Amino acid sequence: MKDSVLVIGGGVAGIQAALDLAEKGLNVYLVEKSPSIGGRMAQLDKTFPTNDCSICILAPKMIDCFNHPNITVYSYSQVKKMSRLGDSFHVQIITRPRYIDEEKCTGCGDCITACPYQAPDIFNVGLGSGRSIHLYFPQAVPRVALIDWDTCIKCGNCVKVCNAEAINLDQKSREFSLDARAIIVATGLDVFDPSSIPEYGYGEYPNVITSIQYERLINASGPTGGHLVRISDGRPVKRLAFIQCVGSRDVKNNPYCSAICCMFSTKSATLAREHDPDIENFIFYTELQASGKRFQEYIVRGKAEYGIQYIQAKPGEIRETADNNPVLWYYDRQSSEVKKITVDMVVLAVALQPSHGAGELAGILGIDIDENGFFSCRDMLFAPSDTKVPGIFVCGYSKRPVDITDAVISASGASARAAEYICILRESLTSSLTGQQDTRSGFRS
Repeated sequence: MKDSVLVIGGGVAGIQAALDLAEKGLNVYLVEKSPSIGGRMAQLDKTFPTNDCSICILAPKMIDCFNHPNITVYSYSQVKKMSRLGDSFHVQIITRPRYIDEEKCTGCGDCITACPYQAPDIFNVGLGSGRSIHLYFPQAVPRVALIDWDTCIKCGNCVKVCNAEAINLDQKSREFSLDARAIIVATGLDVFDPSSIPEYGYGEYPNVITSIQYERLINASGPTGGHLVRISDGRPVKRLAFIQCVGSRDVKNNPYCSAICCMFSTKSATLAREHDPDIENFIFYTELQASGKRFQEYIVRGKAEYGIQYIQAKPGEIRETADNNPVLWYYDRQSSEVKKITVDMVVLAVALQPSHGAGELAGILGIDIDENGFFSCRDMLFAPSDTKVPGIFVCGYSKRPVDITDAVISASGASARAAEYICILRESLTSSLTGQQDTRSGFRS
């Protein structure tokens, strides 16, 4: 049997791990719970500190991963059960129904045009609306539409216009199993819901949005075509405020630092100024975390070239004027005064958390999670990818808060460890067959 590795999670970390392993000649199964691989990076407009186009970096990797002869991608799928069989893992996978045949669908979009029902746009985080039948996002891989059965009105228009006869409204969930020598967990992150912090008015004030909503708002493929306008009335934004540490560094919610929020807000303010040179940006921060390569330089440039105003304060409350302008009240440390500022829009830099379902997956795989819900490593210094179960490795944001660069680095590290683990299994098998003793058992401890 050709040695195989199961990669759980199809974000940038999972894709990188899969590509690294495939290039080593290993067979890779990549399981992703969303309809497309790409993860959170696919929702971003630009990446810091270079302001490079996010999807321009990611899309080629997605295509290479999907088309690689050594990689099999299972999208819209999740791990249901796992058991150990000797030196291999026997894993049961469940694939949810798209109600569209992946083999027949050509991605033409005729069914989407014919769908009459407007449904919430999940990929755009509730900004704007889509159709019950939709492509997850324009660059989705695989390029196959899906039907949201909960909002579908069963009119049959999609069936009538599909020349490929790909619509299958009777499609059911499919379960299958596979065997792997090693497993890499790269389940990524989810976004904290700031509705539990009522003083900021999220969900009540239309012009208070989250960081991921801002990414979709300013993205050219987003609901406004990249135009930075207010949610309430479509008016161009001229004064923009960012609040750091919303739900993070907070003992009531998440006590850890999410690692990327300071740089995200600096990037977002920079992009806003590039869209409109007249925009005023205010970043309310606790402490600026700029530990990565050229991060401090990025902040200095933001102040000098883009006029970003950094205010060391955490607003205690947001109120709203009659014309939906958010008003931020805060304590100014320099003047020791309570002040207020009125803006057109507020962006909450919310905490980034381990992916929903991480605890359940940990139970299935028999590995540990820490007090904050991240997957635990055996030793962060000497075995930063290894879990307590030999052959199961973790990487990316599922392990600890990291930016994209560090997520990719940790993915390559985990893939190297998985390949090393498989090599040692091979040598152990060869040694047992030839009667020789493997003296390097420490690698498997």
